[in-house]
Amino acid sequence: MSGDRQDPTGREFGEEGSRLTYGSYLRLPQLLSQQVLESEPPAHDELLFITIHQAYELWFKQLLHELGAARDAMLDGRVWWALHLLRRVATIEGVLVHQVDVIETMTPQDFLEFRHRLAPASGFQSVQFRELEFVSGHKDPAFVERFRGLTDDERTRLHRRLAEPSLWDAYLAVLARAGLAVDDDDAVRASLLVVARDRERLGQEWELAEGLVEHDRLQASWRARHVTMVERQIGTKSGTGGSSGAPYLRSRLDLRFYPLLWELRGAL
Repeated sequence: MSGDRQDPTGREFGEEGSRLTYGSYLRLPQLLSQQVLESEPPAHDELLFITIHQAYELWFKQLLHELGAARDAMLDGRVWWALHLLRRVATIEGVLVHQVDVIETMTPQDFLEFRHRLAPASGFQSVQFRELEFVSGHKDPAFVERFRGLTDDERTRLHRRLAEPSLWDAYLAVLARAGLAVDDDDAVRASLLVVARDRERLGQEWELAEGLVEHDRLQASWRARHVTMVERQIGTKSGTGGSSGAPYLRSRLDLRFYPLLWELRGAL
């Protein structure tokens, strides 16, 4: 008798009967062929630089998947599912913050071996990162106009994110469903105080607010780690994409997706 197991659908499991391998399922040949160095002769740390940034983009894709689902769950009234997904988002964002530790093992001298090959490419051009900002609630239509390197598909994606509800829009829908006023910022401030002071009745609404604050906090932590990493690598040099580099990144450190939730702390 064969040692393979078979499920009711007829699919076989085990080495002899496998129809799908680990490598083919993950598309490893295609994935591992995407780290193409531009430097000649090859600079040792360029592989690290490419791998880190490709890993970020994979995590950005996952975050967009989870945040979109969390938003939709709030809009549909499935608060428990939104809470679960926001906890996952926070765990992933913690990984992104700590991933900076890896790239910080690269010295400025090692980065300079291949940095000149990167122009005009820049992290400023990460469309998925802008999508994350848009879906989180910080919608900047001017970015779409400023960025001339967008493909048609990327431009369409960004315009779709600008038009669709954000996480903040979804949270306001949750508050409204609970019978709380959300007509303007003052009404929302008053409603948030009600939520904060009546956690026995509005516990899920409070936990959702805390989940959004944690998402906001971790994004701010990532921006702070990123700017200090850039300053450590290139100081005050201009960015490869023509931005001002670290000064531009520093100008975004005070960005908050949910300022009313941060204001709430002072009102309690």
